[in-house]
This record gives sequence, structure tokens and C-alpha cells, in this order.
Amino acid sequence: MAKSLENALQSEAVRLSVLKALVDNSFDSILITDATKAGKILYANKAFKRLTGYSQAEVVGKTPRILQGPATDKNVLDRLRKALSKGNSFEGRAINYKKNGSPFIMHWRVVPAKVGKEAKVWLAIQREGTAVE
Repeated sequence: MAKSLENALQSEAVRLSVLKALVDNSFDSILITDATKAGKILYANKAFKRLTGYSQAEVVGKTPRILQGPATDKNVLDRLRKALSKGNSFEGRAINYKKNGSPFIMHWRVVPAKVGKEAKVWLAIQREGTAVE
């Protein structure tokens, strides 16, 4: 089966189409940010809107910090910044806030998409944990 999949994915157009379909239709929220220190959002899938209430149009050009608030754990954010500054992946959870202001626990994993050793963009895969009361 792997060989037939490899054969089917030989075309770059097909590979990109498959990846786009996966990201667009994932049950998990997916954000893609640029690899600058600012980390501006380039893309948010439909699951991101279901999770946070923010549409792609509302977040592109902003940073994921729009989800943070008073109860967001600064220690977790420090671990995130350190991991990203070294080009490493990160996994954590923190209280974030939906567009309507309600808090929720977000579990997320951030991984670099690298060309060679350089991160070109960051991919954040996110899901909601237990509700915060």
C-alpha cells in the first residue's frame, strides 16, 4: 500500500492538494504562523473557528496571543518561546479565551516546517481539553 501511495503522490500538485484537504478538514484546529519573532497567523482552518469562534479572516495577520488572557500561564508561554527560539517543537496546555471571552483549556503542539535547518513556518495543532468553569 505504501508503494501505491508513493506512486499517487509523485506529482507536487497532488501532494499539495492532499495536504490542503487534510488541513482544511482536520477535526483538530490548525494554525500556520510565519517563522518571525512576531509569529503572525497566515492560515487558520475551519476547526479553529469551531474551537475559538474566530474566523480565518479575523485572525490572519494577527498573532496567537489574541487567545491569551489573565489566566493564561506565563510559564507555559515562556517554555513555548524558548522551544521556538531554538527551532524545537513544543507541546503544552494552557487556559486560553474564545472570541466570546469564555476560557477553555487548550492542548497544543507546535512544530516547525523546515527547509534544511531553517523553520519557514510554524504549525500549531490545537484541541480543547476539559471545560474551565
